[in-house]
Amino acid sequence: MAPVPIEQALAAAGTGPFQRRLLGIFGLVWAAEAMQVLSVGFTAPGIAASFGLTIPQALQTGTAFFLGMLVGASLFGRLADRFGRRTVLIATVLMDALFGLLSAFAPNFAVLLVLRGLTGLAVGGTLPVDYAMMAEFLPAQRRGRWLVALEGFWAVGTVAVAVAAWAVARAGVEDGWRYLFALIAAPALIGFVLRLWVPESPQFLLRSGRPEMAGAVLDKIARTNRRLLPPVTLTAPPVVKVPASAILSGSLRRRSLLILTVWLLVSAAYYGVFVWLPSRLALEGHGFLRGYGFLVLVALAQVPGYVLAAIGVERWGRRPTLIGFLIASAAGCLLYVVSTSPIPIAGATLVMSFALLGTWGALYAFTPELYPTSLRATGMGAAGAMARLGGLLAPSAIGLVVAFSFTAAIGLFAMLLLLAALAAQAIDVETRDVPLG
Repeated sequence: MAPVPIEQALAAAGTGPFQRRLLGIFGLVWAAEAMQVLSVGFTAPGIAASFGLTIPQALQTGTAFFLGMLVGASLFGRLADRFGRRTVLIATVLMDALFGLLSAFAPNFAVLLVLRGLTGLAVGGTLPVDYAMMAEFLPAQRRGRWLVALEGFWAVGTVAVAVAAWAVARAGVEDGWRYLFALIAAPALIGFVLRLWVPESPQFLLRSGRPEMAGAVLDKIARTNRRLLPPVTLTAPPVVKVPASAILSGSLRRRSLLILTVWLLVSAAYYGVFVWLPSRLALEGHGFLRGYGFLVLVALAQVPGYVLAAIGVERWGRRPTLIGFLIASAAGCLLYVVSTSPIPIAGATLVMSFALLGTWGALYAFTPELYPTSLRATGMGAAGAMARLGGLLAPSAIGLVVAFSFTAAIGLFAMLLLLAALAAQAIDVETRDVPLG
């Protein structure tokens, strides 16, 4: 039998029930991670009341969480490239469920900070490795839409955490934040059990010198998809240990620096809008923007953004779709500048939600395809770390600008997103229909 590329074998195995089950399992955990990230704003008032703190002090749980994510994204991404995607993901999802649940029983604020930091460590490791692994189970012709579909579960988590917080608030229970943390941990615990069904990535198995095991996984994919995979021989490349610094060397240096810049700028704008600005608007008399019902509408506005991104990355390409959504996001920012009453401001918020989440969909589809298998999780981990850095910088750095001028802050978001569009334009490759290296 003549050796065949693994991408050809993946195409022969097809897409179908196997990938749908994979999407459901990965998507459940992705939604759980969204709930963990967005729980910062929902739990801060209750935590402040429980421990006699101000709300800014209670928001230190968010700082601890994002610091954990920053470390976890870099650490676990590299571990996944060395020891396998499956092992790392099972460990990180278990940590997420364990430390997330323990957060509900924190006896004091110091312990809570530690537990939120450890939860963030796990979440930071799960997000980038999820995408690297999902990408490696998909043929090139279908990869973009499936990856955007996975990112779409972020909207599911956004709706779920808003509804859960709403239910806890209406129940009027004491220390409601404890119940919310317990509810948020449940999907991760279920996801941990389901993750045991997911095999190791065939791309990783092949690149680590185990072609027989890679072939067995491909057979499983084909059988589940009711396809007949002809006998194939996969040629295993030499096993080479690649240092993490390789993403910043050779032909990868330019694209790494540019895509990491995009991640940082988009993250700063996203968290500036959806974490910091709503509270500012509430102080200025537009308190409905902080209402649970409105947040559900904001989450629902993300869905058409994901749908259009899924269509765009396959029809027009990853890079053009990303650039288009970045420009639309910047335009949404400018709507704030010309809006002076609640309804136009609400409309601008929905436009931002639509465009920014479409941006994330295209960005998550594009980034893992920029790296070879030996560095894919490392590259995604570095991207995740930049996103967490943007999340840490946004509230404090942008707060200084807002103290000077609210309109200037909005202009800053637009500028950051336009700079991100320029950086994306400068990336020297389009990955639509290109086999993974």
